[in-house]
Amino acid sequence: MKRKLVLISLLLVCIASVGSAAKLKAKHVVLIGLDGWGAYSVEKAEMPNVKKLMAEGSYTLKKRSVLPSSSAVNWASMFMGAGPELHGYTEWGSQKPELPSRETTHYGLFPSVWGLFRDAYPDAEMGYIYEWGGMKYLAEMQAMNYEKNMPPSAENPRGCTDDAISYIKKSRPAFVGVIYEQPDGVGHGDGHDTPAYYAKLKELDGYIGEIVKAVADAGMLDETIFIVTADHGGINQGHGGKTMQEMETPFIISGKGVKSGYVFSESMMQFDVASTIAYIFNLKQPQVWIGRPMKQVFK
Repeated sequence: MKRKLVLISLLLVCIASVGSAAKLKAKHVVLIGLDGWGAYSVEKAEMPNVKKLMAEGSYTLKKRSVLPSSSAVNWASMFMGAGPELHGYTEWGSQKPELPSRETTHYGLFPSVWGLFRDAYPDAEMGYIYEWGGMKYLAEMQAMNYEKNMPPSAENPRGCTDDAISYIKKSRPAFVGVIYEQPDGVGHGDGHDTPAYYAKLKELDGYIGEIVKAVADAGMLDETIFIVTADHGGINQGHGGKTMQEMETPFIISGKGVKSGYVFSESMMQFDVASTIAYIFNLKQPQVWIGRPMKQVFK
């Protein structure tokens, strides 16, 4: 009788574990961000790796930025599940909220998907690799197992790519963000929608292909969801305004359990990215968030 009770107890534990794991849409999420990548450019761009993710996954080219359509305010909104009225980051280069955050967590920031993930999965591997130094103010750095600022330079023309590849292969993170500062720089220099801009997108597409290969080499591919997106677009040599070229950005999601070849028409805002990642990882969304998960992209 005692042995029977032990076996029943073990069975119940196994069932509970399987049930918990089943709530996750995937074991790994790789978030790739391209700063200043306008949705208007996708059709014309030579980006075979990105377009393969689109063909094998789901996407919209109508995701809208919050205003102003510039960097820090939109990366913050993407991570924090809410707009500037709530998280308080209101400018392109915000290093702290210009408005008081409606709520802060024990990390001292408005709740973001990075902190939510860490609190839910304290032993999981999470990394954050970025090129623009301003990114470090927009996520809970102390929650990361690994965080690295790797801007491109003459000595390091590939920016954060090689470090991201090495980290993925070595640590097999459950959640990692790889955030490029391009094509924004070219947009400000040569201009958006110029030959130089498209040349930079072609280069970035190659890096994205290498990151996908790194995930495959790490043996994670079948359990990974890739998200490729951007903070804002641009027009002429700037951004921050109210044109659709500045405000509409791609959102591409592909991988485990995602519908193939699906273009979704529902409205999507920048802060819905955080909610969608939270949904993948079965994270409880904070009351202060206003984002909505894009549930329709999943099988």
